[in-house]
Amino acid sequence: MEKMKALLVQEKNGQPVMVAGETQKPVPSDNELLVKIEATALNRADLLQKSGNYPQPEGASEILGLEMAGQVVYSGSSVQNFTEGDRVFGLLPGGGYSEYCVIPESMAMPVPESFSYEEAAAIPEVFLTAYQALIWLGELSENGQVLIHAGASGVGTAAIQLALHLKRARVCTTSGSGRKQEICASLGAEININYNEQNFADVIESGLGKERINLIIDFIGKPYWDQNIRLLAMDGRLVYLAMMGGATIEKMSLVPILRKRLSIKGSTLRNRSTAYKEKLTQEFAASCINLFHKGNLHPVIDSVYDWHDVESAHQRMKQNRNAGKIVMSVG
Repeated sequence: MEKMKALLVQEKNGQPVMVAGETQKPVPSDNELLVKIEATALNRADLLQKSGNYPQPEGASEILGLEMAGQVVYSGSSVQNFTEGDRVFGLLPGGGYSEYCVIPESMAMPVPESFSYEEAAAIPEVFLTAYQALIWLGELSENGQVLIHAGASGVGTAAIQLALHLKRARVCTTSGSGRKQEICASLGAEININYNEQNFADVIESGLGKERINLIIDFIGKPYWDQNIRLLAMDGRLVYLAMMGGATIEKMSLVPILRKRLSIKGSTLRNRSTAYKEKLTQEFAASCINLFHKGNLHPVIDSVYDWHDVESAHQRMKQNRNAGKIVMSVG
């Protein structure tokens, strides 16, 4: 078997660290592309998997990395829409921290002509997650009102743009600094709240009125529960994508859930079936790729690291210092 370079997890002084190494080069099946990876991007799932708290789905690569952009070096015999030399990007179940990956043709998207590999690599995980949360799970309606927590995160910045350009929604966000508030505002969010300085429910009620939010996208969990439920309108939806602030809610009342007919959902994307992710990718591409070409949508990139500086990149994410995506150039 051919070998390729990859970043591997090793224990050092009792702590997991990333080291450069070699592993087997993947072999594409008839419906897959073999891609030379030029850039990948970080996700919190990488940190969890690195620490042993998020095992990869069955059959997925043990190598970290849930997205990539690169150049096709081989296409399987059943592939119809891509050929050698094409620039592609897409979502992966793992394997982005390596020289090569395989991806089903149905999950590969063409890199917008004016985009660098680093820009394209910053799109798949956050934009597909945001699209799933807003459109599929959250059922955001035209001209709806949405609250996006962690608005300056990768998913948050993607969700702001999609809510505005797909549904012409009024967008509210929370974030933890003035700089992050400015980023959310620059993307078009109307009300942007620093959660360290203000009670977000009070600010939103002052600006929009009581019980006016149709959809909330939340990554925080426990600390925001009461305020979230308070803000939601009749038939409102609350979609949980993470629980960074805690998962156990004590003394929870079901009364407002029944009174306002609320829907509460939770989702991850990585452990969804391939068929689900294929359908999501294709619908997203049909709805949004042209908006990237036009400049209406763009990834918000916090920083770009060489992949040999992966530990520094991981530390930046772990300390929650990034606004937007942290990208790594592979080579």
